[in-house]
Amino acid sequence: MLQSCMARVLIDGSVLEGGGQILRNSIALSALLRKPLSIHNIRANRTPPGLKNQHAAGLKLVACISSGQLTGAERDSTTVEFDPGPIQVSTGYSADPGTAGSTTLLLQVALPCLLYSSKGTDPSTLILRGGTNASHAPQIDSTQHTLFPFLRRHFGLDPRLEVRQRGYYPKGGGEVIFTMPPIRGPLPPITLTDRGPLKSVKGFAYVARLPHSIARTMQQTAKEALVSSGVDADMINITAVRERDTDAVGAGSGIVLWAETENGCVLGGSAVGMRKTDPAQVALAAADELARNIAHGQCVDEYIQDQIIIFLALASGESKVKTGPLTLHTRTAIWVAEQLTDARFVVDEAPDGQTVTITCQGIGLTAEAVGV
Repeated sequence: MLQSCMARVLIDGSVLEGGGQILRNSIALSALLRKPLSIHNIRANRTPPGLKNQHAAGLKLVACISSGQLTGAERDSTTVEFDPGPIQVSTGYSADPGTAGSTTLLLQVALPCLLYSSKGTDPSTLILRGGTNASHAPQIDSTQHTLFPFLRRHFGLDPRLEVRQRGYYPKGGGEVIFTMPPIRGPLPPITLTDRGPLKSVKGFAYVARLPHSIARTMQQTAKEALVSSGVDADMINITAVRERDTDAVGAGSGIVLWAETENGCVLGGSAVGMRKTDPAQVALAAADELARNIAHGQCVDEYIQDQIIIFLALASGESKVKTGPLTLHTRTAIWVAEQLTDARFVVDEAPDGQTVTITCQGIGLTAEAVGV
């Protein structure tokens, strides 16, 4: 059982990437470890600084999940304080920033908290509203086809996602239903140092309330670019999809790609269409991103790299993962984990910086420890 009276942990929101990731990881770990938290200089490296509606909605969601007390979670605020309570399982959690703020980032802050409940085995359910496919955040489909397979294969988790309606900038209005059963016991450590041969490349180009020809252009351009990068054409299966008008709020387009390897690694690449942007250029951006992640030869891509840090910290024993170049977001995630937990990380970078081994001694958190 964790002590309910602890010294408040102070987190400087301007450290390293100085953006929303510090908020998300800090508040999630604070809730799980029952450590009172104060974050200042929030998003100091962004213009303008302070909370956006999306960030405030994520903080409030974790406060609800953990029966916590939260102050300062208003738009433009640069300081918040959080006093967590016990994690609760519920079938009725919801979050809605009222904007096109990313549903994926709302999911990122809540997902670790939903793993741990000492009461019952029923899954928790989240109803998340906002933007589903936006720039400056992972697309919901990237999460579904890269992060979730990773969590299933390597941590034994069972996240489930239903996109009921897509929401695009600037209207938002999308709706996503997420369910996650709690775990029994700690997360296992993982060793992922050999990704194995490439097995397949999949993906889809999509449009909503736009001509299907745009999706077909992205589909063909992406395939040609991947073949030019060295991927066998017979491995590639990209579809072109036009969403039904009733399945989306607003008009939008984009492409999501993922590569699977024989040893269960999944690498991604994606891009969102913008007004007056050639769809071929959108496809090239996604294909180049995936090709770059394939080329470094390691086990996780640049986005999975930082998202798994919190899970490595919570797992039991020693985990080891080989990845490509270390991103600033990953350095930030490691820094936050070491501020709030007893997990310890060792980062071994090759001289050229292209191969990195992340080793973590996790804390082995259990639902019983999280419970009251």
